[in-house]
Amino acid sequence: MSRIRVMLVDDHEIVRLGLMTLINDHPGMEVVAEAGSAATALEMAQRHRPDVILMDIRMPGESGLDATQRIVAAMPDMRIVILTSFADDELVARAIRAGAIGYVLKQVGNAELLRAIAAAGRGEAVLDAATTARLMARLREADRKSDQDAFRDLSERELDVLELIARGMSNGEIGAQLALAEKTVRNHVSDMLDKLHLGNRVELAVYAVRHHLDEKRERPGRDA
Repeated sequence: MSRIRVMLVDDHEIVRLGLMTLINDHPGMEVVAEAGSAATALEMAQRHRPDVILMDIRMPGESGLDATQRIVAAMPDMRIVILTSFADDELVARAIRAGAIGYVLKQVGNAELLRAIAAAGRGEAVLDAATTARLMARLREADRKSDQDAFRDLSERELDVLELIARGMSNGEIGAQLALAEKTVRNHVSDMLDKLHLGNRVELAVYAVRHHLDEKRERPGRDA
């Protein structure tokens, strides 16, 4: 079984030495190149063609993100893992946009770092547990805000109608449930389609389910 060939990019020699010792002690990995600056990273990557690059972000001169972007532009299949001390979600997003396959904090344990290198060597996306947890929390919060904003342009009566559409009721059934004329229900449906930029009542039903309308309000008629 061939070893995973790793290149280190970090301006601190002692950091590179520690990483080299750790990686070379692993039977399935070896460090084949190192660079002390972003400026030399592309040249070294092209010369040695490693399987995985561990890239620091903050270095004098050009940043690791600049180097990542240039390397990926020249070698699109290169697998670069950002290894940094900075737990910054915006940096994570920028690293991914630059072409990095992963983002790992230097504070992780040796075993976790080795697992990240192995995963990157297999072409898998890599995020350490703390970064993943933060990103998932941000995504959940974004989803909650999206759900809260999803119905802000609809009136309470339109929401009554929409919830019953999502339950599969026809306009006649909705009118009977809400004591509305069927024509009035049709008008509400038409108005909601315009406000939400949707094409038909099926899309309205999907929209209501996707944004969890049933979890946000009491069902109409429950207390009648």
